[in-house]
Amino acid sequence: MAIEIGQQAPAFSLPDTNNEQVTLESLRGNKTLLVFIPFPFTGVCTDELCELQENLGQLQELGANVVAITCDTRFSNDEWARREGIEYPVLSDYWPHGETSKAYGVFNDTFGAAMRSTFVLNAKGTVTDMIRSEEILVARQFEDYLTALSN
Repeated sequence: MAIEIGQQAPAFSLPDTNNEQVTLESLRGNKTLLVFIPFPFTGVCTDELCELQENLGQLQELGANVVAITCDTRFSNDEWARREGIEYPVLSDYWPHGETSKAYGVFNDTFGAAMRSTFVLNAKGTVTDMIRSEEILVARQFEDYLTALSN
């Protein structure tokens, strides 16, 4: 089932790289970018998340949390986040495999991973915008995040 703008975002509870559970509820009170990526340790995903890291201060000034979600294990996410200097949470949707990605309608059965999709949430957890790339090898544009958060 596809999520639409104006809908409440589906609840989730996923482990971060320190095995601490991050929930949708814990993110309320601020805008949030839920950034689903297909594969850590790949060029496009790394470039996208590093660009978010490089601009994290600007995103926080707009009142936004940044959270990445992958279908990889938290151990893989931890190694990748440490190597790349990612300071925001990288959550594991590994088991049950892709359950949160499926709830958001972005799980790709062919790849066994989430498609490149971002859900922009308001402080109450309502979806206010979606930023997607229909092609797995094509990055989302950072400017789209700024536009979505400014509205």
